[in-house]
Amino acid sequence: MSFEAWIGREQRATDRLDEGLAARWLATFDLPRPHPPIMPQGIHFALCTPEAPTAKLGEDGHPARDDSADSFLPPFPMPRRMWASSKIAFHAPIAIGAVIERISKVASVSEKEGGSGRLAFVDVEHVTRANGTVAVIETQTLVYRDAAAPDAPLSPPPPGEGSFDASAWEATRTLIPDARLLFRYSALTFNTHRIHYDAPYAKEVERYRGLVVHGPLTASLLLQLAARELGANRLRQFAFRGLSPAIAGEPLHLAMRKCEAGYDLAAFADDGRQVTAASASA
Repeated sequence: MSFEAWIGREQRATDRLDEGLAARWLATFDLPRPHPPIMPQGIHFALCTPEAPTAKLGEDGHPARDDSADSFLPPFPMPRRMWASSKIAFHAPIAIGAVIERISKVASVSEKEGGSGRLAFVDVEHVTRANGTVAVIETQTLVYRDAAAPDAPLSPPPPGEGSFDASAWEATRTLIPDARLLFRYSALTFNTHRIHYDAPYAKEVERYRGLVVHGPLTASLLLQLAARELGANRLRQFAFRGLSPAIAGEPLHLAMRKCEAGYDLAAFADDGRQVTAASASA
């Protein structure tokens, strides 16, 4: 089956960044209410979230896909879905109380054979407007993979004997993203992917070693590190890609340093395994 017919499909959503959502987002990250009331970068992940009815969720918790005209994403036969990467342009800050509109469009679809089996990629462009002004343009890459074998090794491997080397970075932060943080972030983003809250499913079906930290959660934490170092809403470009799963309950090291093009950012597990690679310009 060809999936090229999905290229160009659009989806529109509206929302409002009200006081309640702002307060819950800030509480999730232990951040104070900003003055003036301009939200930190990364709030857009919690706006215009999926609204699929519970009855239309797939086994993994994502909205089910089919070949109907109402299915925004292609119905690839590969069941495992991951947020592989994003490229984000921040055009304007988003204030508490703003009326939000998002237009999402399937920009590209491709399939290929990888070392672990078939892979399918979808690029989705999201244009988010706040009170009619373009605030964020993000191109998100999703990847679909074959089901994991029941006896496949758990991913990632158990922590090794290495350690994170903070000396290579100018700014760092270490935290332990536990199940409570993952639950709150899933609630904020209305994300029902079971790898983030259903430990038996994550281990037995998708073969992860534990609950998986959301990619955009790690990205949001890196954005907050950048805000700590540079000031609020200073970034103009930000890109990140997942390299390896981060597991809940284990130390996560966030790091940032200047480079010729702007800033390098990254997240590492406690043994030095790199979880996320990111770059930014201010």
